Amino acid sequence: MAQIQHSPPSDFIREIIEDHSRTKRFKGRVATRFPPEPNGYLHIGHAKSVCLNFGIAAQYGGACNLRMDDTDPSGETQEYVDSIIRDVKWLGFDWEDRLYYASDYYEQLYQYAVQLIKESKAYVCSLSADEIREHRGTLTEPGKESPYRNRSVEENLDLFKRMQAGECEDGALVLRARIDMASPNIVMRDPVLYRIKRTHHYRTGNQWCIYPMYDFAHCLSDSIEKITHSICTLEFENNRPLYDWILDGLKTECHPQQIEFARLNLSYTVLSKRRLIELVRKGYVTGWDDPRMPTIAGMRRRGYTPEAIRSFCERIGVAKNDSIIDMALLEHCVREDLNEKAPRVMAVLHPLRVVIDNYPESRVEEFDSPYHPQNPILGSRKVPFSRVLYIEQEDFMENPPKKFYRLSPGREVRLRYGYFIKCVGVVKDPKTGQVVEVHCTYDPETRSGFAPDGRKVDATIHWVSAEHSISAEVRLYDRLFQVANPMGEEGDFTKYLNPKSLEILTTCRVEPGLATIKSEDRFQFERLGYFCLDLKDSIPGRPAFNRVVTLRDSWAKLAGQEKK
Repeated sequence: MAQIQHSPPSDFIREIIEDHSRTKRFKGRVATRFPPEPNGYLHIGHAKSVCLNFGIAAQYGGACNLRMDDTDPSGETQEYVDSIIRDVKWLGFDWEDRLYYASDYYEQLYQYAVQLIKESKAYVCSLSADEIREHRGTLTEPGKESPYRNRSVEENLDLFKRMQAGECEDGALVLRARIDMASPNIVMRDPVLYRIKRTHHYRTGNQWCIYPMYDFAHCLSDSIEKITHSICTLEFENNRPLYDWILDGLKTECHPQQIEFARLNLSYTVLSKRRLIELVRKGYVTGWDDPRMPTIAGMRRRGYTPEAIRSFCERIGVAKNDSIIDMALLEHCVREDLNEKAPRVMAVLHPLRVVIDNYPESRVEEFDSPYHPQNPILGSRKVPFSRVLYIEQEDFMENPPKKFYRLSPGREVRLRYGYFIKCVGVVKDPKTGQVVEVHCTYDPETRSGFAPDGRKVDATIHWVSAEHSISAEVRLYDRLFQVANPMGEEGDFTKYLNPKSLEILTTCRVEPGLATIKSEDRFQFERLGYFCLDLKDSIPGRPAFNRVVTLRDSWAKLAGQEKK
């Protein structure tokens, strides 16, 4: 179970719950639920709801259920159910034995619908979907009553039974609530409660050919589970009167309080499940767990930690108005978490061969190198050093500008955890003129990292032994879209996809110890960023790493400027 802070920040939802506790509403109980529809993978917006619902339950000594709101068999699969369960567990939350499905309640929901018919609160309508839409009216004009609105109770019961028995074609009949076609809230203009849908259900098979609408099943599922606070996003605010009308009309024993909060919108991505499905199905990404996706599965594969995601959700808080949160804040939370616990190792992404001319050819040393300079509990490892090394191409320039302090002809630098070396020559490709090999000498008196004569160098660079390092593939991920709000731009949102959101490097070299690391191990490649092993892309003897985040923290920098 995820650790919840002892004193979470207050917000309007918690203020409502505390008021209910003082007034003894729900007899002091607090019961919440996280109710995803299993028609896609969870994304970072769902993570906010997960943290909020489970966090509130834990804070007030209550319980939070996990429920699959599986009322629409189109697109719902066991794969999505499994992914939801896996992701909520990975985020650090436990629902114990309280895993439920709306499909568990189909018979009970059917009987509730029969009760509404018997009490003349619902009727079977023969209008088509288009006709119902036309009759609904507008924001300024009332709707028109269906010509089937005044069918007798007996006729409605018979028709509803025939719907359930499979005697009617899809779309031929629907069950509608009888409320008010002149209501200023269009949601209350005789909404549809049941429709015919001959679609195989991943759990109930072909047992049912009628399915309850979300608004009908959701509130009743909450009531059946004795939920006290039904916390949902703002798009359901207009549906709250219907939520209450159904429960009041059926006089249910438990009537939860629906509370709406602003959904999470994150810059440089999309959080619409429909749009995410489009990205997957049309091949713009490699799948739901593509590390560029804002899904929990994608972020996990990218290398984000559950602690960082929970920290992000807590920092953004709970608001009543929609806004777009800067992706940089999420990256800051990931960077902040990894900075404390990610071991430091050396990797070279763009190798340049370095030969130390005065180092014995057969000699190999091992440098004791700490995994984390500020966290000695992580221990250290032995890094092999030999005559031929690889350094980053950008750490050498043959004709450097004035403020270039790394390796260049005649200049001395320090190798991380090792000797001082000085460039004494280069080898160039005769066709391109590009430097392909750098020749250096080393000072054997500087193994400690300091020169006995007190001289200093201006730069320390990382390296790996050419003989002992292993080949690796590295994926440099960037933001999925080129604009902060792709859904707010004109035209097809996919035209704003970032063509440079993925760069694959195939000639990288990493420390030999990285050949045996485990799934989801995360590291800081010194001076380069934070990286995570990707088991899906790795092959034996050639690990693949995803860049989690860079070392640069733009959000922290901006926040610091604002404080000034």
